[in-house]
Amino acid sequence: MNQASYGDPARFVTRLHVAEDCLDLPYTREIVDRAKLPVTVVGAREVPAIDGDYPANLTAGKHHLLLCRNRGIFFKPCPGTREYRCCDYQVLNIGMNCPMDCVYCILQAYLNNPWLSFFVNIEELFTELDRALAAEPHRFFRIGTGEFTDSLALDSLTRLSPRLVAYMAGQTNAVLELKTKSANIGNLEGLDHRGRTVVAWSLNSPPIMAREEIRTATLDERLQAAARCADWGYSLAFHFDPIILHPGWQEGYRATVDRLFATVPAEAIAWISLGALRYLPPLKQIAAERFPVSRFFYQEFIDGLDGKRRYIRPQRVEMYRLLVEALGRRVHPRTCLYFCMENDTVWREVFGFVPGDQGGLPAMLDRAARWR
Repeated sequence: MNQASYGDPARFVTRLHVAEDCLDLPYTREIVDRAKLPVTVVGAREVPAIDGDYPANLTAGKHHLLLCRNRGIFFKPCPGTREYRCCDYQVLNIGMNCPMDCVYCILQAYLNNPWLSFFVNIEELFTELDRALAAEPHRFFRIGTGEFTDSLALDSLTRLSPRLVAYMAGQTNAVLELKTKSANIGNLEGLDHRGRTVVAWSLNSPPIMAREEIRTATLDERLQAAARCADWGYSLAFHFDPIILHPGWQEGYRATVDRLFATVPAEAIAWISLGALRYLPPLKQIAAERFPVSRFFYQEFIDGLDGKRRYIRPQRVEMYRLLVEALGRRVHPRTCLYFCMENDTVWREVFGFVPGDQGGLPAMLDRAARWR
């Protein structure tokens, strides 16, 4: 199945909304001038007017980008759960929502607004980072911007990535991960990143990418972009997440692994994560209404200890074993292959060890980040 190309999903945005208390910020003016899109000014605490009710108006809302202030915290721990092994990731919140439209996207059930938000008060963002990194100089931070949005989906409009890469290049106790499903890497070329930025892509079986990941870059586009970043000296990461049961899943995931290592040098990859589909219960109804052709939410799931629906453990183990076997034949010995949010029983069944045997999952990933 062929997948339509959407390497730069920012072109789906057709209107800007600017909060009035951000109008005079130089960064706001820079984005507005670059975008050359119609602009609507809204009150400091107002929101864009999108016809319809959420979530039915989500597709329409993705045409609208709100430039506003983050009035909360920029930098905080990833919202993992104690019941499953967490990697101690730190989230840098640059905005909310995404112009891409994956059927399984948890943000549909996590957020309650259809438009895209991007935070333009970046001086405060860097002040928070300064304070956090200086407060714990002996701690190593792995930081990502892809928790509540895609790290690079809007980068052709915002050009935030060069600012982040330049900042991280000056740090000694942190690395930044930019995670994307786009091929929007043009702003990363020629930067003096000093090995402090990891560029990462979510990957999946080709049928899932073609049917369930709308307005995303194709597999070949993602991998060609990754190869270019490797040429520019960046470390890479890949995330097989969510792994979804579907007809021909074995052949599909093997094909993606084959294509990955045929395109990208193994020695450039710092880490690869695996995570089976899991979702908040309300997501099933939302996805069913927005994407009635998709059927994978009607498979057999159980309620996990974190309140999310998951495949039963034997099914997860079967899928993980296939991917670990396919990856294990090609992965560099220093690449960290790990599970995102799984329990020790699954770790033991698939890998033959638990993270505690190797100092814990955070330590495993820290070592992978540092050797590159």
